[in-house]
Amino acid sequence: MPGSDLSFSNTLIPEFDISYFFNENIAAELILGTTYANVDGGGSISTLGGIGKTWLLPPTLTLQYHFTDFGTFQPYVGAGVNYTVFYNQSGKSARSLDVKNTFGVALQAGFDYMVDDHWGVNFDAKKIFLRPEFDANVGGADVSGKAKLDPWLIGAGVTYRF
Repeated sequence: MPGSDLSFSNTLIPEFDISYFFNENIAAELILGTTYANVDGGGSISTLGGIGKTWLLPPTLTLQYHFTDFGTFQPYVGAGVNYTVFYNQSGKSARSLDVKNTFGVALQAGFDYMVDDHWGVNFDAKKIFLRPEFDANVGGADVSGKAKLDPWLIGAGVTYRF
């Protein structure tokens, strides 16, 4: 259906991040977590309201640059790739819903505040740019399109460095 789109709900979930430092400035980070989202119709199918529900597994790998000139305050920026897997999809106003797995680009900015040589607190924000294709059957009509998903992942936590 021309102009069809999807929108997804916001969710609060825990995530697990693993970073490997190649030197004091360069690190790779793997971001892991899973969440669900309610899927609503957008664009030309916005009157349908709730289309369905899906679970997402969006592992993200970033390459980071850490600035080390600020003492215990250690800001960083990163960029990388995301691959989002959509699973356990079910329809609501749609008889069927199939959001396709897709790659996306990830940007990141954050900081560590180190309390001592090993322990610290962390805050970061990641923006992921996703354009998954979807197929659905609504009222007997097959609809398809491309969803514009650009989620923000905001994280705060405790960090430990070996």
